[in-house]
Amino acid sequence: MSQYSEEIERRRTFAIISHPDAGKTTLTEKLLLFGGAIHVAGAVKSNKIKKTATSDWMEIEKQRGISVATSVMAFDYSGHKINILDTPGHQDFAEDTFRTLTAVDSVIIVIDTAKGVEAQTRKLMEVCRMRKTPVIVFVNKMDRDGKDPFDLLDEIEEELHINVRPLSWPIDMGQRFRGVYNIYEQKLNLYTPSKQYVTENVEFKDINSPELETYIEPEQAEKLRSDIELIEGVYPEFNVATYLKGDIAPVFFGSALNNFGVKELLDCFINIAPSPRPVAAVERVVDPEEDTFSGFIFKIHANMDPNHRSCIAFVKICSGRFERNANYKHVRFGKMMRFSSPTAFMAQKKEVVDEAFAGDIIGLPDTGNFKIGDTLTSGEDLHFKGLPSFSPEMFKYIENADPMKAKQLNKGIEQLMDEGVAQLFTNQFNGRKIIGTVGQLQFEVIQYRLLHEYGAQCKWEPISLYKACWIESDNAVALENFKRRKAQYMALDKEGRDVYLADSGYVLTMAQQDFPDIKFHFTSEF
Repeated sequence: MSQYSEEIERRRTFAIISHPDAGKTTLTEKLLLFGGAIHVAGAVKSNKIKKTATSDWMEIEKQRGISVATSVMAFDYSGHKINILDTPGHQDFAEDTFRTLTAVDSVIIVIDTAKGVEAQTRKLMEVCRMRKTPVIVFVNKMDRDGKDPFDLLDEIEEELHINVRPLSWPIDMGQRFRGVYNIYEQKLNLYTPSKQYVTENVEFKDINSPELETYIEPEQAEKLRSDIELIEGVYPEFNVATYLKGDIAPVFFGSALNNFGVKELLDCFINIAPSPRPVAAVERVVDPEEDTFSGFIFKIHANMDPNHRSCIAFVKICSGRFERNANYKHVRFGKMMRFSSPTAFMAQKKEVVDEAFAGDIIGLPDTGNFKIGDTLTSGEDLHFKGLPSFSPEMFKYIENADPMKAKQLNKGIEQLMDEGVAQLFTNQFNGRKIIGTVGQLQFEVIQYRLLHEYGAQCKWEPISLYKACWIESDNAVALENFKRRKAQYMALDKEGRDVYLADSGYVLTMAQQDFPDIKFHFTSEF
C-alpha cells in the first residue's frame, strides 16, 4: 500500500464526450453546481441574455456557443475529488479529444434523446474501446420529445458496440415528462423544472404502492411498473466489475438543462467509477500507488490569461505525489526542472497548488519547454505512449497579411502549433509554411486567435493536397532518392521530421508501390 492510497482512492478523473449540441457543456456545468463549485448555472445558450457556461472561456467559444478547447475543472463532492475534462464536441477538434481520453480513467457519454447516437459519438467510443475505458451513458433532453427509451437502448448497443444496463428509467417524455425512477437506488424522483438551482425530489421506495398514483397519472404508473419488470427480465443484473472492464455501460436518463437526473448520475458515478488506474509506458506499466512521481503532458494551451502571453502545459499525474518546488526530471531533455507555481483549475479560475496526487490534472507554466507527450518523473526514464498527431486532411498556405507584425505572427503560429490545434509543415522546395488541420473550423479559430491574442493578421491561400505522411527508411540512398524525386512535395514538420505531402490518393498509392523501402506513417507516433 502506498502512503498516498487514501488520496488516490478518492480521485475520479473523467471526460464528458458527445456530438455537438447533445448538452455536454450544460451537463458539465450542472455537475459543478452539485459540487458547489458554482451556485447559479448560466444557460449555455440563453436567447434573452447571452450568458456563457463556466467551461467555455475563450472568446470564440462564447460567440459560437461551442467548446473548442478542453477545459479542466476540479471540485469536491461527498468525500471524493472529481476532475472533469470537458472536451470539444465539434469534430474538427477530435484530435484534442482523442488526446484528452488518454488522460482519463472513465468517460460519460451524453446522447440527445431525439437524435440518438451521432457520428462523433461513434468515433470517440472507438477510442474508449481501444483503451478499455469504462463508459456511463447519460440520455439527455428527456423534457423534449424523442425516441422510445427501449429503441434508444438498442441503438446504443448496436452503434457503440457495447452492452447496456439502464440504472434509471424515464416516466414519459416531452411535455408529459414526470421524472425518473432510480433503479440503482430504488427510488422515484419527480420532475420539477429548474434551470438554475438544485431542487428537492420526492423519494419513493416501492413503485408497486398505490401511493404512486397520487404523484403521477395512473396510466404512467402502470407503464412504469411494466417497463421496470421488462428491464429486470431482459437486462442482466448490473455488475460493477463488468462496467470497469469496459464491457457494459450503465444508462441514466434526465434533462441537464433543467437539472434533472444529474444528481443520480453523479451519486452512482462516484460509487462505481474507477479511481486512477495503471498507465502503460514504453518501459513498463506504472501503478498509481507507486511512491515516486510520474506524469505526462497531454495538452498545451496558449494564453489562458490574455494579459500575460503564457502557455500552460496540462499534466496528468500517473503515480505518486507532485510537490511544488520539488525537482523533477524532464525525460526528453534529460534535465531536472522545478515548478514554483503549478496550478489547478476551475475553468479559467486557477489557483496555485502545493501538492497533487495520481489522477489529478495540473497546469505548469510553459515557456516553450514542453510538447505533447513529454514525461516528467522523479528521475526514472519513462515514456508514456498513445498521444499521436494524426495525418491532417485539409491544408492551406499561411501568409502574413501585415508585414510589420511578422514577429508576432511567427510567435503565434509556434504557440498555437504547440497546443496541437493543427500542424505546421515547412515546404522544403519553396520554404512556405503550410498548416494542416482535421477540419475547416480550425482555420477560422487559428485566424481569430492570431488576431485577438497576438495582434497578427494571417491570410490563407489554397493548396491542393490529399494527405501528409511521415516517412522513414533504413535505406539512406532510397530515402535521398525519394526526397529528390518528390522535392516539390517534401516538407519538414515542427520536430524537423520528413513529411511527404501527397497531392492525391492515386499518387500516394503509386509512391508506396514505387518505393518499397520507404515506410509511410499516418500518425506521428512511430
